[in-house]
Amino acid sequence: MFYICIMRTWVIPDIHGCLLTLRTLAEDLIEIRKEDELIFLGDVIDRGPASKGVIDYIMKLENSGIKTTVLKGNHEDYMAKVFRDEQSKSGLRKMLGIKSVSYKDWLLYGGDTTMQSFDAFNVNAIPESYIKWIESLKYYMQWKDFLIVHAGFNFDKEDIFSDTQAMMWIREYKIDREKLGNRKIIHGHVPVTLDFITQSISSSSFGFIDLDNGVYMNDKPGYGNLLALELNTMELLVQPNLDF
Repeated sequence: MFYICIMRTWVIPDIHGCLLTLRTLAEDLIEIRKEDELIFLGDVIDRGPASKGVIDYIMKLENSGIKTTVLKGNHEDYMAKVFRDEQSKSGLRKMLGIKSVSYKDWLLYGGDTTMQSFDAFNVNAIPESYIKWIESLKYYMQWKDFLIVHAGFNFDKEDIFSDTQAMMWIREYKIDREKLGNRKIIHGHVPVTLDFITQSISSSSFGFIDLDNGVYMNDKPGYGNLLALELNTMELLVQPNLDF
């Protein structure tokens, strides 16, 4: 008897430290196979209780031979910059342990739970191997007729691929399909309702698919799920948050 192995390509948006939710999505709903390709849209850390565990789990997937791509989100960008800023700090600020504005902002937007997941009292206590992993992440990728990115692109630029900051941080932009090569954007970054997401997947008039359903927003109707979109069939899997 012969079995046909169909390669599936799954896009998973902002996980935000929700390891149990991710594991359940990956192992129970997707039922990951060796032939699969996984694309993570970034913001795998912060807000949720297990950022270190999420990174470790993704690293395990990478090392298992499953084709895995992780894109850099603004939360990863924040964490790496804060780490490097602290490393370069000297003099009185270092002696007194004075935190930079960016450090305080990162903690405010979920970095505090990331620190706790590493059992770290200072960002410098996080093993540098994790920072180097973050710094190695791609900003975007192309998959057939899709451009996949964490946030989006700066269409005010002649070359939209020259602005890596926008790829991690931009929130509002008017799409120029010609600059996209008539491709469709898949991104996360901005939480939208599940109804809006399903509409953007099924409608050809949308120039983008925003897959971020605000996994950490489980007290808000229409939000609070971690999703996975299979790009060959456009099948959407929905896993409610199990970490909060």
